[in-house]
Amino acid sequence: MTDDGLRDAARSSPPSATGSAVGPLIRPRRLRRTPGLRRLVAETTVSPGQLVLPLFVREGISEPVPVASMPGVVQHTRDTMLKAVAEAADLGLGGVMLFGIPERKDAVGSGAVDPSGILNLAINDAVGEVGDALTVMSDLCLDEFTDHGHCGLLTPDGRVDNDRTLVAYAEMAQAQADAGVDMVGPSGMMDGQVRVVRDALDANGHADVSILAYSAKYASAFFGPFREAVSSSLEGDRRTYQQDSANAVEGVREALLDVEQGADIVMVKPALGYLDVVRRVRDAVDVPVAAYNVSGEYAMVEAAAANGWIDREPAILEVLTSIRRAGADVVLTYWAVEAARLLRR
Repeated sequence: MTDDGLRDAARSSPPSATGSAVGPLIRPRRLRRTPGLRRLVAETTVSPGQLVLPLFVREGISEPVPVASMPGVVQHTRDTMLKAVAEAADLGLGGVMLFGIPERKDAVGSGAVDPSGILNLAINDAVGEVGDALTVMSDLCLDEFTDHGHCGLLTPDGRVDNDRTLVAYAEMAQAQADAGVDMVGPSGMMDGQVRVVRDALDANGHADVSILAYSAKYASAFFGPFREAVSSSLEGDRRTYQQDSANAVEGVREALLDVEQGADIVMVKPALGYLDVVRRVRDAVDVPVAAYNVSGEYAMVEAAAANGWIDREPAILEVLTSIRRAGADVVLTYWAVEAARLLRR
C-alpha cells in the first residue's frame, strides 16, 4: 500500500480505546501529568480539620516522658500538654483526644471520677487554653485507672462485669462533662455504654456534650505500643469484650446499635487492618464515621522509615488518605500535627 493509502486507511478507521495505528484514544494518564492536574481530579482529600491528635497526660512528672515504641510521642505534663493543644488549634486540627495516666490505681478506677484526677484536670486545662477553637475530646474508659488494667469492674472470679461498669461510666461521663469536655469517647466496648452515657449527660445538664462511640473496637495486636503509652497494668487480654478480628458484619451491628443509643459519631479501631469495616460502617450509618490510626500502625511506619525501607512523609500521607478513602470522615492519628504541616506545603 502506498503512503497515501495508509493515510486514507487511518482516516477511515477511527482509533479505539485499545489502540490503533495512531495510538490509544482514551489516555487516563493525561490527568496525572502535573501536580495541579492531580489535585484537580483527586477523589479523596485529607485536611487538618479532619484529624484528631491523641495526647497522653501523666500525673507526677516534671518533664515529658518519651514512649520508646512510638518515636516522637510522649507522655505529657499538664504544662506541655497545653502547648500541644495550642499548637493543634493553631494548625487547624479538628480536635485532640485526651488520655490520663494517674500515679495511683485501684480496682475500681476511682481516679477516673475524681474532679482532681489527672484526666479531668487535663480537660479543664485544655478547654481553658483553646476554648471553642478546638474540639476537646476525652477517653471514657477505666483501663488507665484500674490496677488490673481492664476496661471495666471485675467480678470476684476476674470477669469484667458489664452492668456494674456501666454505672461507673455514667459517673465518669458526668465528671468529664463537669470539667468542660466537648465530646466523650466511651471506648470500653461494654454493651449499652452509649445509652447509659447519653442518659447520664442529659440528666445532669450536659445535653450539649457529644459522644464519639468506639463502636467497632477490635481485640488487636496493633494496640501493643499504646499499652506503654498509658502505662497499662493489663494482664491477659480483652477478647471477651472487644471484637474478634474475623468479624465485619458484627462491627456494623455494633455501630448501628450505638447510633440507636444516641452516638453522634461512630468509630472503627484499628484503621488500616479494618478498612473494609470502615467502608461497611460508612455505608450503613447516617452519622459521621471516625477511624483510629492506632499505635502499632504508627510504629510500623516509623520503624520501616528509620531503617530506610520506605519514604516516611509520603507514607504518612498515603496511610491517612487510605483511611479517608475507605470512608472515614474523621481520623485519629499520632501524625496529626506533622500531617497538617505537610498538607500546608
